[in-house]
Amino acid sequence: MSGNEDRRDVVTARFLAAAAALTSAAVHLWLWFDGVRHQDVIGPAFMMNAIGGAVIAVLLLTWKHWLPLLLAIGFGVSTLGAFIVSTTVGLFGIHASWAGWDEWVSAVSEVILIVVGLWLVRAEGWLASVRAPQH
Repeated sequence: MSGNEDRRDVVTARFLAAAAALTSAAVHLWLWFDGVRHQDVIGPAFMMNAIGGAVIAVLLLTWKHWLPLLLAIGFGVSTLGAFIVSTTVGLFGIHASWAGWDEWVSAVSEVILIVVGLWLVRAEGWLASVRAPQH
């Protein structure tokens, strides 16, 4: 692949990651307005997810740095992880299920965010910049 094609792939992947973060944020905001806001702990957490996902999406598109990628991966892992915990043993008294469109849309967007974020870390060379020099 040429340098232009590589650059286009990276830009496309950043847009895909930003779209995934915004999708998860939108689902959490929808659920917050749909009544989750009245639940202790979970309500504020859903609002923080909505705000955090939107901020991460903007950072992914405006700042070519490893930090937005780390935030994106961490957001995806923590959000998906919290949902999996809530569907298995419960989380703060909430027992969720894989029953509605919102659960699946959010989960898929978070998986995309994790995978694309990890790919971007490698494709943009951020791992190479932290390796110790070999003698």
